[in-house]
Amino acid sequence: MATMGRPTKYKREYATQAKKLCELGATDRDVADFFEVNEATIHRWKHSHPDFCDSLKVGKIYADDRVEQSLYRRALGYSHDSVKIMTVEGSVHVEPYVEHYPPDTTAAIFWLKNRRKEDWRDKQEHGLTDREGNDVPLTETEAARRIAFVLASAARKAG
Repeated sequence: MATMGRPTKYKREYATQAKKLCELGATDRDVADFFEVNEATIHRWKHSHPDFCDSLKVGKIYADDRVEQSLYRRALGYSHDSVKIMTVEGSVHVEPYVEHYPPDTTAAIFWLKNRRKEDWRDKQEHGLTDREGNDVPLTETEAARRIAFVLASAARKAG
């Protein structure tokens, strides 16, 4: 005699709702909270309902693309039309103007470190070089000696 588990709360319309939530930046935990289930249930629904899984993926891709575009615009700087609303002698005036945002160095560096890793990563090279700047291979003995030195220095600082 086979036993049956508790019936699922899942409904077909959850796929559409989950997609919309993810487009707004929701995580799996947020989706679980919205549907009043635990996160493990969301993972089970992903496996048993491919449409639900696809909806989550598509919604998250959309949100990530929006953030990527915003980071890109921030890195380069951008302008947009805006209005300033003010009161002058008791009457409301709406003054259109163009808002300018200068390029943001941090956004540019973040973009380049992720998109052009080889050129922009933080390099920390600890190898040996000869007088001409050529790499000299590190022997196991030399590597062990350097590791021991670093550990001893750290122990002195901590002690």
